[in-house]
Amino acid sequence: MSIFSLRGLHVGWVTIMLALLASMGGFIFGYDTGQISDIVLMEDFLSRFATCTSPGNCAFSAVREGLIVSLLSIGTLAGALMGAPVADWLGRRYAMTTECGIFIIGVVVQMTSTHVWQQFAVGRLISGLGVGALSAAVPMYQAETAPPQIRGTLTATYQLFITFGILVAYGISIGARSIAQSGSWRTVVGIGILWALILGIGIVFMPESPRWLAAHGRMDEAQASLAITRGIPASEANKHHFIRHEAEGIKENVEFEKHVKGGWLDCFKPKGKILYRTLLGMSLQSLQQLTGANYFFYYGATIFSSVGLSDPFVTQIILGAVNFVCTFGGMYVMERFGRRLPLICGGVWQSAWLFVFASAGTAVDPTTHAGVGKLMIVAACMFILGYAMTWAPGVWILIGETFPTRTRAKQASLSTAANWMWNFLIAFFTPFIGNAISFKYGYVFAGCNLLGAVVAYLFLYESSGLTLEEVNMMYTDPNCKPWTSRQWAPPGYSSRQDLIEKDRGDEPNNTTGSMVENAPVQNGTDRAI
Repeated sequence: MSIFSLRGLHVGWVTIMLALLASMGGFIFGYDTGQISDIVLMEDFLSRFATCTSPGNCAFSAVREGLIVSLLSIGTLAGALMGAPVADWLGRRYAMTTECGIFIIGVVVQMTSTHVWQQFAVGRLISGLGVGALSAAVPMYQAETAPPQIRGTLTATYQLFITFGILVAYGISIGARSIAQSGSWRTVVGIGILWALILGIGIVFMPESPRWLAAHGRMDEAQASLAITRGIPASEANKHHFIRHEAEGIKENVEFEKHVKGGWLDCFKPKGKILYRTLLGMSLQSLQQLTGANYFFYYGATIFSSVGLSDPFVTQIILGAVNFVCTFGGMYVMERFGRRLPLICGGVWQSAWLFVFASAGTAVDPTTHAGVGKLMIVAACMFILGYAMTWAPGVWILIGETFPTRTRAKQASLSTAANWMWNFLIAFFTPFIGNAISFKYGYVFAGCNLLGAVVAYLFLYESSGLTLEEVNMMYTDPNCKPWTSRQWAPPGYSSRQDLIEKDRGDEPNNTTGSMVENAPVQNGTDRAI
């Protein structure tokens, strides 16, 4: 049932739930990321797991703190690689339910830790398996199921919920600090079970990915899934031309790909720019980590303690709020300006503010110059503003829509694994690097942001407004280059804008729906090879 219309698309409650419920996977990711920066500073946690020279005088070594924080990322790296075969085998929904169960097991292991820090770290490793698999499955599920007109917005809700999870973790951590003894950190960790239950149970009631259903020979169910997510009753799917047209395109694409088995090695074959897209996805995910965002999210409380703030937890809340609020802007930016331009401009913006952050902290001692400390906080907030509106949602959207169906799950897993590999490296080595070069660390991230802008300009194709099958056609068109891809359109359309307008006209209750019928589906499938 349609609730309202957006960009010519009739949006039903299933579409809304597709954004909100599936994105709980991002919320789990964000919550687990945000909680640890505060937990490692809680008195009871320090007394149990750190090295104490006297009562009340406890501190973590760089190695121990790095392992506690970063072992989650090792688990997520393995989980991201595990996510592809699980999602292909069980289906996107049941894979997510299974992964939520793994996350809960890891939380229980953490909560039952008493004085052995290794047990807590292993619990984070186990939870990471679930988080990593979810980080590959959720954007892929949303991209495969969402209507192309709002695919970017729906997929961006994954990043929005990551930021919301981080913010909620900060808020709960501040509230739990006053709880006596181990209740302070166990409360923060244990609440994570609730988020996993919401996703694990709720996702079962959502429609399965139409492209996964089609790949398993269940075309009637695939067409019904397409209809439901577009606000149309499944029983009326055959009455709407644009549903039949999209289902036919999916079917023909799947039929062709059945003749070419998509294994792990196929992700590295140059034909059809498969290798190109694998390396592009891995590069973008790596560069998202190298923006330096998790430098603030993992160690923000520690960073701002060194700036001289009496309560660094408050600054964490401010950064988390900026991150969350600005992601709403990111959802608009990614739909309004596409994918390429925001990533290019975002890389330059973020680099500029990191140069300010690093230069201010290096020029004078921020603990003795309050003005410099405030400037560094402003620079950090401005960096997060740019990140939340460009690189944060943009990369997750691209991972869901860049790869062909037959290797999408595996390429998404490889790309997400690259993200988690750099996540681990940053989380583990930041204490050592921070001790060695202090705020000069910001210069490293500033350079990486500039590199990200260059990569986006030279190698990324503009995929907004296209179906996943049309994105595949664009990448395999020898006449299309990254810097000209914004004007590309499939056969039968004069321009990208013409495609968008005709798709809008083909929606339900619109008398111009027959216009799309002229688009040659068979030719489109041939070009998608």
